[in-house]
Amino acid sequence: MKSTPLRFLRGILIQATATSDRPEAAGKLQSSSKQNARNKCQAPFRRCPQQAAPKKDLRHLFLKRSETAFQERNLREINVAQQDTGFAAVNYDSIETPSQFAEFCEAIADEPVIGFDTEFVSEDCYRPELCLVQVAAGKHLAVIDPYTVGDTKPFWDILTDDQIEPGSRVVIAHAAREEIRFAYRYSGRPIAGLFDTQLAAGFVGIEYPASLATLVQKLVGQTLPKGETRTNWRHRPLTKDQLTYALHDVTTLAEMHSKLIADVKALDRVSWLDEETDRLQKKVIDAEESENWQRVSGSSGLKPRQLEIIRHLWRWREEIARTKNRLPRRVMRDDLMVELAKKGSPDTKKIRNIRGMERRGYNDQYDEIGAAIAAALDVPDEHLPRRTRGRSRSASPMLSQFLSTSIACISRQQKLAPAIVGNSDDVKELLSYELDPRRGTPTPSLLKGWRGDIVGTAFRKILRGELAIRVADTSEQQPLEFVECEGSNQPDE
Repeated sequence: MKSTPLRFLRGILIQATATSDRPEAAGKLQSSSKQNARNKCQAPFRRCPQQAAPKKDLRHLFLKRSETAFQERNLREINVAQQDTGFAAVNYDSIETPSQFAEFCEAIADEPVIGFDTEFVSEDCYRPELCLVQVAAGKHLAVIDPYTVGDTKPFWDILTDDQIEPGSRVVIAHAAREEIRFAYRYSGRPIAGLFDTQLAAGFVGIEYPASLATLVQKLVGQTLPKGETRTNWRHRPLTKDQLTYALHDVTTLAEMHSKLIADVKALDRVSWLDEETDRLQKKVIDAEESENWQRVSGSSGLKPRQLEIIRHLWRWREEIARTKNRLPRRVMRDDLMVELAKKGSPDTKKIRNIRGMERRGYNDQYDEIGAAIAAALDVPDEHLPRRTRGRSRSASPMLSQFLSTSIACISRQQKLAPAIVGNSDDVKELLSYELDPRRGTPTPSLLKGWRGDIVGTAFRKILRGELAIRVADTSEQQPLEFVECEGSNQPDE
């Protein structure tokens, strides 16, 4: 027995759905269906005339019902999403023209609290490319489009205005490294009155570095939407969903600041936070200004002359990357620079023979590379960079681990996030400094400022055997505690 074709049965199902509300048609449809099936079995390639006539109208009816159901389901999903996140729809200004931008800057110039965030792309360009700026200041909530506004310097001048009275304005951002970089690039100054919510959270015992979503959930009780985390912020026009997603990054900054600064003040750590904020801005600005050729991977063990070659090749690479707006390592990889430095020859034939240098992209650059190497070879010996001398004693791995545990113990007792106090590299730096009788290196970060007050004294006591760690209460999140050793009465340095 032949089976009934599936397409024919689908037609019957659609007809049945469309006529289910008409009982008088049910018998006729059933009789017609049987006859059609009989005809179909006898002549499977003949189109059934009874099926063809109503097909278009029934399909339209079916699609209309499906569309209505989809809209209802989508509306429910939107309502559920708003319930879950706790965010309501936001009204904002879209700043897209130079005149709108000038008017907006004038409106927020005297605001005492300015929260802001940026969206940028950095994967394929020499410097991060600013794509969007979101601002929440008083009653003003806006997105600034740098592509259509043009020069955004007036906005950055407001944030970096060092002529305002200290304490009269707070500029709030989260994980503000890139925001500091943009501010310095456009205005040449650090941000005045910066309050980094990520830094502040570390000083009141919240994890560090905490994401913005984590802090919003903990401090405000809302959930940030995640639908646009992989957005191409260069693309225009941006959708309403993309803009709303971006704005949610700034709408809670003022509330988070109020709660965090209250906790910071209660712990008497405002000066610590100010010190760390200044340290962060200085670190970012120094990285913008300084030549970072020392960070070329694999160059640490090179001789002075080879390091000079690295320096010249690094400068050449930076210039090419800046001109072509490319990532420097896309111009030339670090390992190739190190190999060129080891060979130390400006001969273009020898340069071409290095594996990896035969790539087509280098064909027009052999002469420039050779010239950079030749210039490095002409530098007098007294002007060559010096390698950092190794320490006379290396720190014991076990001792490093013990002191790293001590950092965690001290931090928890002091309601500090351990990661904001120091890491394993900071511990090794301190150990090398303390165990080496020479004092030819700068003071380690763990012995300076608020870190010195918190861990510096304790570390020195531990190294002198005057302070011990013991298990106090295994049921506690922090089960360890420090105890003074008997007979320890040596004065601190």
